[in-house]
Amino acid sequence: MPTRRELLALTSGAAVTAAAGLAAPTAAHAAGTAHQDGDGDWTIPGWIATWAAAPTTIPPNPPSAPIVLANQTVRHVVHCSAGGDEIRIRVTNEFGNGPLRLGAVRVALRAGSGAGTATVPGTDRRVTFSNQAEVRIPAGSPLISDPVRLRVPPGADLVVSLYLPARTPVTTLAAFAFQDNVIADGDVTAARTVTPVARVDQYLFLSGVSVRDRGAAIVTLGDSITNGANTQNNLNHRWPDLLAARLRSSGLRRGIANVGISGNRLLHDPNPAPGSDAESFAAYFGHSGLRRFDRDVIAQPGAQFVVVLLGVNDLGHPGTVAPESETVTADDLIGGHRQLIARAHAAGIVAIGATILPFKGDTLGFYTEANERKRYVLNRWIRSGGEYDGVIDFDRAMGDPADPLRLNPAYDSGDHLHPNDAGMAAMADAVPLRLFK
Repeated sequence: MPTRRELLALTSGAAVTAAAGLAAPTAAHAAGTAHQDGDGDWTIPGWIATWAAAPTTIPPNPPSAPIVLANQTVRHVVHCSAGGDEIRIRVTNEFGNGPLRLGAVRVALRAGSGAGTATVPGTDRRVTFSNQAEVRIPAGSPLISDPVRLRVPPGADLVVSLYLPARTPVTTLAAFAFQDNVIADGDVTAARTVTPVARVDQYLFLSGVSVRDRGAAIVTLGDSITNGANTQNNLNHRWPDLLAARLRSSGLRRGIANVGISGNRLLHDPNPAPGSDAESFAAYFGHSGLRRFDRDVIAQPGAQFVVVLLGVNDLGHPGTVAPESETVTADDLIGGHRQLIARAHAAGIVAIGATILPFKGDTLGFYTEANERKRYVLNRWIRSGGEYDGVIDFDRAMGDPADPLRLNPAYDSGDHLHPNDAGMAAMADAVPLRLFK
């Protein structure tokens, strides 16, 4: 479920707006001519995901008025994991009720860091879709841009600006960005700097960036812990970001598409009780991991690996923000993970399982002795079941040495479930890089 900080960010944003071992070459190699580097790393020249944000819809009763854009530009900051000489942008109207009109889309390298959205002179580029600069995206659909010639260094930030000329309620978004994006009046997509009329901690209608490079993409499928909950905004301290930095330092050409969604479950879509507080935020939890796997994992450009960290919300939501009738067993969770493995393998993707972090004493009401027993059984299966192609043992890396059922206090953001920035770094350090060769 969203943390208190996440809900406060949503409320304030809307209010302001109103003002394992080596993996063998996969089936993907059939798509082109493979090249083997000196270290034995198989790569193919082509498109690989460098950044992603999994889209969700808005709740029927949000905590404040929904965002409505009219003759305004949304300027997003995107932290790229991999680099290349060309890029493509994915925009989406997947939860829209009618066509989404984009009057202009532009992209540039970002100047500086932190919360700024200024661009580097000489890097601004127009983005077209099927050779059209102004487009209408049908309801329920994404749109992939034409290739854009722009040299993007690994680890660089992009500024992606969308101009919405007509009155446009925001229906499709990534609700928790942990990055300050801005809204400005008029079509200022090409401007080096803009004057914000609002700041939003969300990605609006933007869900992916890919680069042309030889390499491969890793998709991290998870919940708020993968999404980056409770990390400091604008610092890119989500564990997948920090893992990407490790991969770059090691010389492995790997993009990372982080499709973590706060509150996401493996087996169930959001289902708040009628009249409950959860009706105001549960829609942000997104479709279940099983339901969104094809869109968020298999469809990622160059996807050759998936890391799955899902299950804690399946344990904790029933009885808190979901009906007791959705209580799951350890066997239910294992069955769901087996489905993800089978679907990954059918697509030629290496499947890596991550153990569920400890959460004894959490402030969200997730922990019970029964849930701890289920977590233990699931983690034991992930470690030793032999069905995942590789394992990342976050449970052992993040436990309190004095009480392994609790999150290490040095890594605790305060709710005893979500890691802080130091915890995210420890998670990234716990990932064996050999899994991605």
